[in-house]
Amino acid sequence: MEEKTGAERINPYDDRREKGEQVEEMFDSIAPAYDFMNTAMTFGLHRWWRDKALTGALKMLERTRRGIIGGMGRGLSVLDVATGTGDVAFRLHSLLPEARITGIDLSGGMLDVARRKLGAMPADARGLISFEKADCLELPFADGEFDLVTVAYGVRNFENLQRGLQEMRRVMRKGGVLCIVELSCPTGALTGLGYRLYTKHIIPNVGRMVSGDSRAYTYLPESIAAAPQRDALASILRTAGFDAAGWRSLTFGTVTIYLATCNN
Repeated sequence: MEEKTGAERINPYDDRREKGEQVEEMFDSIAPAYDFMNTAMTFGLHRWWRDKALTGALKMLERTRRGIIGGMGRGLSVLDVATGTGDVAFRLHSLLPEARITGIDLSGGMLDVARRKLGAMPADARGLISFEKADCLELPFADGEFDLVTVAYGVRNFENLQRGLQEMRRVMRKGGVLCIVELSCPTGALTGLGYRLYTKHIIPNVGRMVSGDSRAYTYLPESIAAAPQRDALASILRTAGFDAAGWRSLTFGTVTIYLATCNN
């Protein structure tokens, strides 16, 4: 059995079951409150972080694919891993309205929310966006199927980070781009103190009241603190077979964007 490291060791509920099973249960539990809590916890900044990440990813994709990517995204295939309620998938559709976008998640509850949102969209969007229940450690797709793979706030929930990254690398085409958005710990003394007070006391209490799950929003700061960040995650990306892996932190280091390419 492989030894677990970092956030792989942090489970939402207990140490008796596999992490993937518990992550699925946790997100099923908080799915009805997820969008509200996401906006409330980040003061709406999650949308700005998302847009910064996707803009950078599309610029990198233009370079790696030598400018062949049209503004509408015709012919592109995009995979959004840990899609949740579909926030990133829907934003990708607005940026690339002719691209085929697939969102996958472990949580049926989160996917139910995403599909309800999709059902309210025009027919052309419903024909290009799909959501599937799938495990990031065993992606049900062929080698080299996607031009762009995104994952927002998901990699610290992977039961096996290396295997999950290798799977995303496997399904990417040559010249493809990986975009990860993940919460991180500020490095400054004062901002770090404020961050710890906010994430360890305010968020868990509000999350408990809104979602009814007494553990989910305590797991959040624990998993962030344990996860590899910045240079450490960039190094793991290179080990998993990605090229030109780099990162950029935003908002005093509370979130970090990682971009990497797939050149062979």
